[in-house]
Amino acid sequence: MRQSNSAKTLTPTSSKTGRPDTLEGLYIIDGAMATELERRGADLNHTLWSARVLAEQPALIESVHYDYFAAGADIATTASYQATFAGFARCGLDADRSRELLQLSVQLACDARDRFWANPGHRTNRRYPLVAAAIGPYGAHLHDGSEYAGNYAADKSTLADFHRRQLEVLARSKANLIAFETVPSRHEAEAIMQLLEEFPEQRAWISFSCRNSTEVSHGETFRDCVAMAGGSSQVLATGLNCTAPEFVASLLASAAPVAAKPLLAYPNSGEKWHAADNSWTGAGGMDDIAGQARHWRAAGASLVGGCCRTTPAHIRQIAGALREH
Repeated sequence: MRQSNSAKTLTPTSSKTGRPDTLEGLYIIDGAMATELERRGADLNHTLWSARVLAEQPALIESVHYDYFAAGADIATTASYQATFAGFARCGLDADRSRELLQLSVQLACDARDRFWANPGHRTNRRYPLVAAAIGPYGAHLHDGSEYAGNYAADKSTLADFHRRQLEVLARSKANLIAFETVPSRHEAEAIMQLLEEFPEQRAWISFSCRNSTEVSHGETFRDCVAMAGGSSQVLATGLNCTAPEFVASLLASAAPVAAKPLLAYPNSGEKWHAADNSWTGAGGMDDIAGQARHWRAAGASLVGGCCRTTPAHIRQIAGALREH
């Protein structure tokens, strides 16, 4: 049922830390950051990808965040997916500057939220928006596409050490939670869950990339990965991102019976990414994104948005489709 325009503002249940205790109910996640920046003229042909824009055009990032809030997003994911200490170091940035840029990625999202929320007209039937600090998988900093397969030789200790440096910074930021995104394997998710125990006040979601209608990118079943990740009290939601839209409903349906936490789905457009020449090929699969979003909601997802090659227009359609019911 459509809510009346006089309905009260919806706000999340939050602990004294400002972090949500749960992610119950419907949340609209934002869409792509990197490809949206590129669509607006930013040069992303670089190993740092969207993290380069943090240093060179931060106002552009803030404007993208704002436009996603205006389109209906309840959660912003920060431009920190590719912002790793290792990646920054290869480009000549020292540790102090790397920390500044990670903090800036969160501040830009918070500034956009504050600017959007300052208008009382934006609050009707809306949750107070959250900011999720994005952390990509180990393979993302390699810039060779390996994050979509998870075939890198790294034990859990190596993976935890890699993620710890970003998490140490982002856990002290204004972010409401951490979004561990595009996780390709159960192995890396287990390393992340062990690392989270070092930060007991921190809350997060874990989102897997998937290669077909049943498996995550490395080959484990999505169902088993969701069941495993949901076992952590610090993980508030589990699900998928950067996955072709055609697989999403089946993946969600497979995991729903074993999901201990809310399910999230923010797929890419369905086009294929080629790391060798930084290009996208193939046809997208989001001609009826509103209809697809309804199917994903029916299959169990309560946090829904978009990933690579999606835009504020897509998020507006998703928000319109799901909030009208």
